[in-house]
Amino acid sequence: MTKESVPIWEKAALTLEEAAAYTSIGINKLRELTNNPRCEFVIYVGRKRLIKRKNLEKYLSENIEL
Repeated sequence: MTKESVPIWEKAALTLEEAAAYTSIGINKLRELTNNPRCEFVIYVGRKRLIKRKNLEKYLSENIEL
C-alpha cells in the first residue's frame, strides 16, 4: 500500500514548514504570530502546532502588514 500525499492547498491544517512554503512567510514569523493566545489560525495537537489553512488565508487577506 502506497501513501498518497495531499497537495498543500487542499489540506485543512498545515505544519509550520508547510505554511511557510505556502505563504512565503518565514517559520520564525509564523511561530511569533501563533504564540499570541488570541491567534485564530493555530491549533495544537499535543505539542505539535498546526496552522488552519483557511483561517490563515483569511488573516492574510485582512491584514496589510505582519
